[in-house]
Parts: sequence; structure tokens; C-alpha cells
Amino acid sequence: MRFDELDLPVQVLQGITDAGFIDCTPIQERTLPLSLSGKDVAGQAQTGTGKTAAFLLTLLTRLLSKPHAKGDHPKALILAPTRELVVQIEQDAQLLGKHCGFSIQAIYGGVDYMKQRNALREGADVIIGTPGRLIDYLKQKVYSLKEIEMLVIDEADRMFDMGFIADLRFILRRLPPFDKRQNLMFSATLNQRVMELAYEFMNMPEKVSVTPEKMTADKIEQVLYHVSRKEKFPLLLGLLRRDGMARTMIFINTKREGEYLHDRLNANGFPCRLISGDVEQKKRMHILEDFKDGKLPILIATDVASRGLHIDGVSHVINYDLPQDCEDYVHRIGRTARAGAEGKAISLADEDGAFFLEAIEEYIKNKIPTEWAEDELFVTDYNKVARPRHVKDMKKEGHAGGRGSSRPPRKGAPAPKKAAAAPKTPATVKVNPETGEAAKKRRRRRKKPAGEGSPAKQTPAE
Repeated sequence: MRFDELDLPVQVLQGITDAGFIDCTPIQERTLPLSLSGKDVAGQAQTGTGKTAAFLLTLLTRLLSKPHAKGDHPKALILAPTRELVVQIEQDAQLLGKHCGFSIQAIYGGVDYMKQRNALREGADVIIGTPGRLIDYLKQKVYSLKEIEMLVIDEADRMFDMGFIADLRFILRRLPPFDKRQNLMFSATLNQRVMELAYEFMNMPEKVSVTPEKMTADKIEQVLYHVSRKEKFPLLLGLLRRDGMARTMIFINTKREGEYLHDRLNANGFPCRLISGDVEQKKRMHILEDFKDGKLPILIATDVASRGLHIDGVSHVINYDLPQDCEDYVHRIGRTARAGAEGKAISLADEDGAFFLEAIEEYIKNKIPTEWAEDELFVTDYNKVARPRHVKDMKKEGHAGGRGSSRPPRKGAPAPKKAAAAPKTPATVKVNPETGEAAKKRRRRRKKPAGEGSPAKQTPAE
């Protein structure tokens, strides 16, 4: 189906032309006829198949069908779990809605608080935001949800995973009744918890699933290497040098591992940057822009970047750490082979990651092809950086990993002072006056072999 075959307003068709869209993707072809007719839809499809455009086209068409006075309360609300996803949706909305004349405002944490507050106060037709800051402004009565006509929840399963469900329910309960608005929910996965939420806050939603029997895109070439933890980085160097990866995303599970990987890759001549939840929002957006523009060849990221980011031309995705959540595997490798392109996803399974492999393969309903690395593929790292010790290694050394565990000192920090040794006091021995057994044991312990010094001193009990 082509977009011009749908009953869309002229302004929306102009935005579609500007975006370069011609044919509908499968999820768009199945959901747009339903959503444009006013029905609620819960849509499931692989990541990168056009879910964002599907709900934006419906939203813009609905708002254009009714005249709205400028400066009134918002008419549409889009909820997303992460800041990066909010920014991505806003960019797509500005592009597709360029000729519609609507005011579109993104609301998320980590940026100028008063600037966003003032923008909301001046009035916005469409609000795209994360739950936390939206609730903050709502409690201050900066804006109202009483006139919302369209609600969109994107990546609802991620809302559950990140603990946003209480915030999500707080917002949904302050909207007009579900039969007075249109509700759309799109995600790469629609599990039981998400559908319970849909049936609670949506008006008899139509569930649409596209190719649910296979969770990953067909044009992603997947490959798995079994490798020990100590050999992971030498193998990574070999893969980067062999394949000449022009634009690569490397996913890790922890910020600490990411910092270590960042230092070692840069030391070995592979420019890269790291984004995680602890990185300042402005810095994260700057890094992402450099990666999108081709100024940065390698991006290291935690799962904060695994969902919703549409970056053209990502040739390779590397799971340096296999994700503990099998759904995150689908979202990670979905950063490549987007919009019909081809891509490659490489996973490295070490001693710990191998435990997650069975659940991942069961979830994607497919076995990941395994390759065995030849010796020449392992490249020696001549620029070694101090590696953060693994939890298992710390336990072997006698560290519990919690309070009292040793950590490497910060750069420039003064050396820790050694605790003063407690003065030694002579041990007191309780002696049984009747048998003198304690004295005999003490004498045997302290007695030295003949010819090695003076004889041991006798205790008063003797």
C-alpha cells in the first residue's frame, strides 16, 4: 500500500513527501486503516519498521479534522520511557507535521527546567515526554490534560521494566474518559502486563501483530562467538580491524565496563564515545549527533540507547556483553538494518553471558549462528588500561563486594592512611588449678626444639 492511497489531509501528505516515504511498511499498512477510522490500536512489530510514523500520521490527521484555538490546553499526549526516544519522536513529528501548523513540545529531564516550563505555559498542541517531568509540571498546574483527544504510549513494556508504571497510571487517570479520546499503543513487544494496561485504559483496542513468529528483522545477519572474558577485547580488536566497521554500536551492561572499554579502544586507535544514564543529557545528545553525522565511528552504550533511536547507516551492532533481558537483545540489534537496509549483529558470549543465551534464543524463536574465531583474529592489546576487577575475582581475594570492599583510588586522591596497629597485650590463660591442662598445652606450643635458642619461660602455674 502507498501512502497516497490512504485518506490523509494534504498537509500530512506534504510531510510524507518531505520525509521521502512512498510505500507503507507492514505495520503501517495494517494499523493505519484502523487508527484513521478512529479505533484504538495496540500494535506490535519489530523495531525499525515504522511504528513511530504510524501513530504520528494518525495523530496529525485527527487534530486537523477539528479546528483548535491557539493557546488552549494540549490536544495530544505521547509518552515514551527514555529521553533519547522523546527527542527522536519530536524530530519525526516536526518533519511529518511541518505543514500542519501545530506547536509540538518535548518534555524530558536533564535540560533547562524553566525553558520547558515556559514553553508549556505558552501553549502546545502536542506534548511528547517522559512521565517524571510531565508529572512535575502537572502538579504545578503548568498545563492541563482535560482536553486531550489523542493518547499514544510508545514502548510500554519498557515503562514496566524501568519502573514507570506507577507514574504512567498517575497520568492516565487524569485524562478524559477512555471513550472520549483515541488511544494508540505501539511496541516491539506486547506482553501480558502491557495488554492488561491496554484493556484498562483503552477503548476495546484492536491488537495488531506483524510477523510475531520471528522477533528480529530478516536482513540482520546474526553471529555468535564463544570467548573467555580475558579474550573478549583482543577478539573485539580483531573484528574491528577485519571488518572495517564504518558506523558501529557496541552495547555493554554496566557503565563501569563501558568506561574501561572506551579507554582501551581509544588507546588502540579506535575513536569512540560512551553514553549511559549517568552522562549529562546535553552531552548525550551531542555525542548522538556526532554519531549520526558520521563524525564518530564507534558508539559505546548501555541499554539507554537500545530503543527508539533511528540512526541511518549503522552497519554493525556488537553485544560486547549479552543482555540479561532477552527483549533487550531484540532492541539492541534493531539499531541496524533499519528501513529495509542490511546490517550485522555480533554477540560475544563469555562465561557469564552464556547463561543468558538459551533464554534469548527461545525468545527470538531462532538459534543464533555460531562461529569459532581463528587464532589470528585475536589481536594483542599493547596499550593495556587497568581493568575493573570482576566480582568473582574480588570474592576470591576475600572481598565481599559490599561495605568494606576495596576499590581503586580516584585520580589525584591522597593515599589512604593505614590504621594504627592495636598494641599487643599478653594473652591471658585460664588455668584449671586442679589439672593444669591449659598450662601444659601452652608449654607444648611455646617450647622450642633443642639447640634453637633459650628454653621457653615457665608460667606461674608451673
